[in-house]
Amino acid sequence: MDKKALYNLSYGVFMLATKYEGKANGCITNTCIQVASNPTRVAVSVLNTNYTCDLMKKSGVFALSLLDESCTFETIKHFGFQSGRDVDKFAEISLPLDENEVPYLGWQTCAMLSCKIVSSEDLGSHTLFIAEVVDGKVLSEKAPLTYADYQSNIKPKPEKKKEDKKIVGWRCKICKYVYEGSELPKDFTCPLCGHDAEDFEPIYE
Repeated sequence: MDKKALYNLSYGVFMLATKYEGKANGCITNTCIQVASNPTRVAVSVLNTNYTCDLMKKSGVFALSLLDESCTFETIKHFGFQSGRDVDKFAEISLPLDENEVPYLGWQTCAMLSCKIVSSEDLGSHTLFIAEVVDGKVLSEKAPLTYADYQSNIKPKPEKKKEDKKIVGWRCKICKYVYEGSELPKDFTCPLCGHDAEDFEPIYE
């Protein structure tokens, strides 16, 4: 299957954050939709391997920052390309807090939603959380960032292969998992973090 076909589904891009027992963490996700209006509820899907997912199961709350078209790759990289198990993503930045004292982005964001989880379901690779929206704010008039825009305009393009060196493996840029072999299957998915082949870089001999 060509996974690029899925890129044509309409998604937003979000920074999803939660806080439990004084520990805050956030990650980047593109899977959130409104599923009900009375009361207003959203569904968000999170990788089970993400530290944010672990904290959400314990805290029962989260804040969703709806990233806008001014979002930079540095923001995506900070929240999406490193694990909260290894680094405190909020240690050196000051962010506003929602009513549950969960941080949300005050920049590169067109709106925020403060949510209380009402149910969840394990989907295998991800957990689907259903949550009631208890507060929301418009933060800018800029258009929301779509996943298609991220793929086309923000995500760096893969570097051309160095023809003079032999490729001996591929390293996941997200979790550093190493796939041994010169050819990485186009439909390969990282067994640790769930990212696809586009997020792997070659390892040369």
